[in-house]
Amino acid sequence: MHSKLVIIGSGPAGHTAAIYAARADLKPVLYEGFLALGIAAGGQLTTTDEVENFPGFTSIRGSELMDNMRAQSEACGAEIVSQTVGKVDLAQRPFKFWLHPMGDEETLEEETHTADSIIIATGAKARRLYLPGEDKFWGNGVSACAVCDGSLPIFREKPLVVIGGGDSAVEEAVYLTKKAAKVTVLVRRDQLRAGKSNARRLANNPKVEILYNTSPVEIKGDEGPRGLMKSLLIKNVKTGKEEEIPANGLFYAVGHEPATHLFKDKLKMDEDGYLITTPGTTETNIPGVFAAGDVQDKKYRQAVTSAGSGCMAALEAEKFLAEQEDVDVPNGIEGETDVRKGKPETNGDVPEYRQNPLL
Repeated sequence: MHSKLVIIGSGPAGHTAAIYAARADLKPVLYEGFLALGIAAGGQLTTTDEVENFPGFTSIRGSELMDNMRAQSEACGAEIVSQTVGKVDLAQRPFKFWLHPMGDEETLEEETHTADSIIIATGAKARRLYLPGEDKFWGNGVSACAVCDGSLPIFREKPLVVIGGGDSAVEEAVYLTKKAAKVTVLVRRDQLRAGKSNARRLANNPKVEILYNTSPVEIKGDEGPRGLMKSLLIKNVKTGKEEEIPANGLFYAVGHEPATHLFKDKLKMDEDGYLITTPGTTETNIPGVFAAGDVQDKKYRQAVTSAGSGCMAALEAEKFLAEQEDVDVPNGIEGETDVRKGKPETNGDVPEYRQNPLL
């Protein structure tokens, strides 16, 4: 099957790109993946209980928000396929890709699919420690994003714990002190990896206690399907002594893993595996391939910033495809004129980007 535009990924970036592309009559096909990264279609937000910082919603469940985005993508005309893209060939246009059969991540279907342009929105997954109790209390006390979840009622004026010793851990802990009664930072080593200024800022915060040479052992809390976290069993790695401390929240700050294995040796990445885009754009090093959302954003990692970059990717893909159509016409000026006249064979009315001086 050939598509003008393919979107790989089903989070806020992917669906926002699908909405904009569908409204521009690009007939996008979005491959949401079948349990990609071990997470249901919709990405990390589907594992978030309550979202309070997405514009337009005072409070909404993460899974409901993503269901709304999916429904809007379809309503705008995007085609959504639940299979996972298992292989890509970006050597030349049209780009080629192959799918895994549903529920089978080991084999590939024989059919070769093609696309004139691709938007990659495969996201990133927070590294987890897989502690006893982690799955049970994930979303009910355990989180990987202080900015996303730290203001929820279950964490306000409560003792919280952050795991990690780098700059991200410092940022998370300091942010949480605005709402928490106390923040305990667990550092496995005997010193922080964070920069000196950040380390000083953390140590001087009256609401923060830093426990060095300490690692988590087990997450404990209420029984039942909606039980909340209440305490954390910790261990001094030097003495072996264990202690249970009160904790209504546990925040991981041990890094993220971008879902870019599919594009290794095909697209430029940084040392952590994030796709590299031209600053101020979503353009990768291959013309016609764009990256949006957490797969190229290691700094903000918010649903709303992902959605914004999905919009950018769709507008840039629209511009790229229109320019290719102009090139494909023997007389480029004639092709441009056809677009302006709104001929159906040249994709309808003048695309929005042509009216936008920023593009």
